[in-house]
Amino acid sequence: EIAEEIGLPELIRAGSDVRGLDGRKRVNLRADALESLIAVLYLDGGLEAARAFIRNYWRPRSQAIGAARRDAKTELQEWAHQAAGAVPVYIIDSREGPDHDPLFTVSVKVGAFPPATGSGRSKREAEQAAATALLLREGVWLSKGSAA
Repeated sequence: EIAEEIGLPELIRAGSDVRGLDGRKRVNLRADALESLIAVLYLDGGLEAARAFIRNYWRPRSQAIGAARRDAKTELQEWAHQAAGAVPVYIIDSREGPDHDPLFTVSVKVGAFPPATGSGRSKREAEQAAATALLLREGVWLSKGSAA
């Protein structure tokens, strides 16, 4: 996320073999480049320069609602049993894009509660997004504070 936010992928020069990497390997490459950027900041400006960069980009993420929580699907599973005596049901609504870079849209329904929808580059990511959307909409995570 941070690599994308600062425009790092556009600065990475790579051969066709690297440019053709699939989703997860491409994410790893961007993470490696971001790690290298932090190392350069440290070597050039010292610990404070690297620390300032890290705090600037990681602090908002670490303080976001749900940052310290459990996996959204696990949280939804437990909440669903308590609130509705039901099990979450996930349905793949759509799959778009090429095989190497798909986008899934998934909805999740719990008992009589209206369904929630989420999208992601994998089925699991889309299910997590849908579970998160339902938990936030129902105020489950908002009312629990920062811990699970």
